[in-house]
Amino acid sequence: MTPVHDRSRHPGGRTGLPELLRGHRLAAGLTQAELAAQAGVGVRTVRDLERGRSSRPQRTTVELLVGALELTGAARSAFLAAARGQAPAAPPVALVGAPTARLDADHHVGTPVALPLPVALIGRDTDLAELVGLLTDGRGPRLVSLVGLAGVGKTALALSVAHAVVDQYPGGAAGVLIGEGSDAADVLAASVAVFGVGRMPELAARLDGRPALLLVDAAERAPDAVAETVHRLVGAVPSLRVLVTGRHPVGLPGERVWPVSPLDVPPPGSERVGPSALADYPAVALFTARLAQVRREPPGPAELPALAALVRRLGGLPLAIELMAARGRILDLNELLDRYGDHVLDLATSSGTAERPGWDTAEPSRPEGPRAAVAETLRDAVATSYRLLAPAERAALRRLAAFGNRWSVELAEEVLADDADRDGTVAVDPVPLLDRFLELGLLSVRGTGPFRFRLLDAVRDFAAEQATGAGELTAIRRRHARVVARLVARTAPELAGADLPAAVHRLDEVSGDISSALAHAAVDDPLTALRLAAALSRWWRFRGRDVPGRQWLRRLLADPRTADADPVLRAWASLGVARLAAEHGAGAEEVPAALAALAAFRDAGDVTGEVEARAVLCALLVAVGRHDEAREQAEAVLALAARGGRVRDMAVAQNNLAWHDIRVGDLAAARRRLAAVDRLAAQCGEQWLRVLARAELAEVSRLEGRYADAVDQGRRVLAALADLGDPGHRRRVLGTVGLALARDGRPTEAAEVLAELRPTATPVPPSPRLGEAGWPGGARRAPVRGTRPEDGICALIEGNLALRRGDRELAAEWFAAAAEAGAEGQHRRDVVEALVGLAASTADPTVLDRLDGACRRSGIRLLPQEEELLYALTAGRRGGGPATT
Repeated sequence: MTPVHDRSRHPGGRTGLPELLRGHRLAAGLTQAELAAQAGVGVRTVRDLERGRSSRPQRTTVELLVGALELTGAARSAFLAAARGQAPAAPPVALVGAPTARLDADHHVGTPVALPLPVALIGRDTDLAELVGLLTDGRGPRLVSLVGLAGVGKTALALSVAHAVVDQYPGGAAGVLIGEGSDAADVLAASVAVFGVGRMPELAARLDGRPALLLVDAAERAPDAVAETVHRLVGAVPSLRVLVTGRHPVGLPGERVWPVSPLDVPPPGSERVGPSALADYPAVALFTARLAQVRREPPGPAELPALAALVRRLGGLPLAIELMAARGRILDLNELLDRYGDHVLDLATSSGTAERPGWDTAEPSRPEGPRAAVAETLRDAVATSYRLLAPAERAALRRLAAFGNRWSVELAEEVLADDADRDGTVAVDPVPLLDRFLELGLLSVRGTGPFRFRLLDAVRDFAAEQATGAGELTAIRRRHARVVARLVARTAPELAGADLPAAVHRLDEVSGDISSALAHAAVDDPLTALRLAAALSRWWRFRGRDVPGRQWLRRLLADPRTADADPVLRAWASLGVARLAAEHGAGAEEVPAALAALAAFRDAGDVTGEVEARAVLCALLVAVGRHDEAREQAEAVLALAARGGRVRDMAVAQNNLAWHDIRVGDLAAARRRLAAVDRLAAQCGEQWLRVLARAELAEVSRLEGRYADAVDQGRRVLAALADLGDPGHRRRVLGTVGLALARDGRPTEAAEVLAELRPTATPVPPSPRLGEAGWPGGARRAPVRGTRPEDGICALIEGNLALRRGDRELAAEWFAAAAEAGAEGQHRRDVVEALVGLAASTADPTVLDRLDGACRRSGIRLLPQEEELLYALTAGRRGGGPATT
């Protein structure tokens, strides 16, 4: 900075032509060369005028400069007067695009409020309120920096904040837009010029201790110059506060850095809850608001998944969202997703006025005016921030880009470990790196749980491109898969203990990374993939992913590259296959695999594995009708657990044995066992097992004919299941509640349960046979014989409702469907109940024969009320009268 910039060229402190010219040029965001080109004069002419070397320029030159700077009104008059050597009346200097400064009548000098008009903000209420509080607090920081990626909305937020606090700054509020290549003298001249003065001492005198606010936008264009100017201003003008926007902090002591994050986006699957809930997410609200500007129709139901996916892929960046929505003039949202979903980094943005609302006043007929934007892509915008990083920081960013979901400090620590440390056991403190990424706007931090860090989508995509170019991507993904596998291995034991809910939630939070790690490792590192998948079977079951989980395990076990893996690892994987197969009725296929796993565990002396294998075999053997063997496995588990003091395993065994008591009709014994399960589960803090025991207790109450108790107990169990999921158990409990309601004569409530069991609400077509019998319009609906797990229990509930109404023919159809649907299922008592109902509806002797055979094969004994029903039926038929229920 040269001394000429520190003194006025006019006596008495009047603002001269050099200061006015420099101030207007910088406010327009132009370099000297750009202004010269726009005005059609030589760059030396502009330079000499700003340095005071040319005191009386030619009139033509002055008019050209006025036109290029688009000066009007008082600003034009002041500029012409200064060029003629006359003393201007110290007019306020307003920014290009800003309203004319208004005068403070209580002060002898004009007080400028020169800011572009604010734009409507969406999803920034919290930021706006907190920043307003910060800038109106008398003890707040003198310098606040809004930092973030290009297009994240820093300028829009800063303008809204500045306008919101302007009444608290009687000294005025004004702003400058930094031009590329500006030096400290340029920035300082513009910063004082917007307050209507030519030098820094004049600014202090004009403010006279009154609070004032200066907005400095786009500080990254001249970071050193901005830092020097702000440092001088806050030191020389104690009543001045500065609000800065940029891609990185100014770097001065006392600076309050405020990262501006992208807008919140909806998580996967949220589009299913409907458009109103989806619109609650700010990124969606912004997209739909901008879309409404280019087309009349709001997004339709078929477009909602694409809408949610688009804003997720755009990472919630407001500018990217606006640019994408503008393309909705031509394409619908599904077409936008197909065309641009995998190419968001190529989305054109701007490094100029498009991302800085309010600063551009170029006329529409002049698209390439003095402040014309410089086109760039999102890739270019991210690259600018990436280049600010040191080589080691860039390498860390490339590694962290492997995470697709949110991650924790601990996971970052593992993935950033030294390459020579294959197990990731050497600690590398990631906190300074994360802080650096956050201050550059590359990192999002949301919430208070451990998994609260996430790279912006555009940043992650860019870093992955850089990793590919550096030949690192395969190694990074391999490390990521091993880190995820270790996390799952640490969590898996908690899926069978008191910490079950927290463990399930922990894996839910990294579900996307689990999927990507498994997909990559299955090709690149199948042994890691097998370790990962073998630890996931319980979580897959809880989340209803039993079919794809089983497919993954079978694929990895069949991979010849895992043939020499540790036999115990392969045994756990095989056991996972069997456990998952039981969930969708394919358990019979996996009995040999479970038996082989049991043998492997016994050979290795792995008691935990043996107990698990025997518990899984209980379910599989029941499914194939080998009930005595199943009971033997449960008793063996109980003996093993008792010898080892394994309280939880004792509770599991007692729960399995309670089912066998129910099978043989000993409901009193089942109640005693379930009480033992509850006591043991409470002893080991296993709330989940207590829930399962209460589910079985509800079933016992139903079988005892205590229907109201069964409904109350079942509903409490369903409430406890809500957080964990586990669709298999939830389905069974809903069945218990629905049957109890149907038997208790509560059809409306039973219909509600049926609606829950049939989430797709697929209408059931009328039976051809029943239609031929003359039931008009399909008024009586016959069952569809489906293969879904809920089909059998739904048909059983429908049959009981029809029988309760006295509609025996329809009841017979439903009971026949229930018997068929449950024929290959695990719960053979459903088949027995269906056959009892079918017999009660038809009195067909062949049904009684089928019932007798089913009871012999399964070892199920009829309950007293079932025997009484069948006796009344046969007696009634013999006497020619109607049977009663």
